[in-house]
Amino acid sequence: MHLSPSPWSNDRIAQLKRCFDAGLTCSQIAREIGVTRNAVIGKMNRMGLSRPRDVLSAQMRRAAKLARPKPQRNWRRLTVVAQRKMLRDAYPATEPEEIPIHNGRGCTLLELAHGQCRWPINEPGADNFCFCGNEQFQSLPYCVGHARLAYRSSRSA
Repeated sequence: MHLSPSPWSNDRIAQLKRCFDAGLTCSQIAREIGVTRNAVIGKMNRMGLSRPRDVLSAQMRRAAKLARPKPQRNWRRLTVVAQRKMLRDAYPATEPEEIPIHNGRGCTLLELAHGQCRWPINEPGADNFCFCGNEQFQSLPYCVGHARLAYRSSRSA
């Protein structure tokens, strides 16, 4: 049976005792010596080194004070409705400018040419049914005024 050499040389044991007397924690001692925290705890137990509980709690409090303070967040769980309201308040919607719809000459389906507004006026089948006939806006099938009506955002609906 082959036994691996002990990582605890006389120098490391002396260093462990010095660090222990200085009040370092097991993790700090392990980093100093170059072994794991569990190795330090095991060696301390075998050597009979221990600290009273009040000393441990004082060290823990001291370590907590030295630790970087975590930011305190008092976030409450937000519902989807509350999140949407916050977004609407943060980014208020600008009211779209009112674009007047000029009464086109009104044209029937047969008179409707390429580049004219295809917005229906009146009810289909009525005697005065026609299409707007104004000039189309960009590549949309409607004029500027009717495109505003046809492509409203869901917010303003």
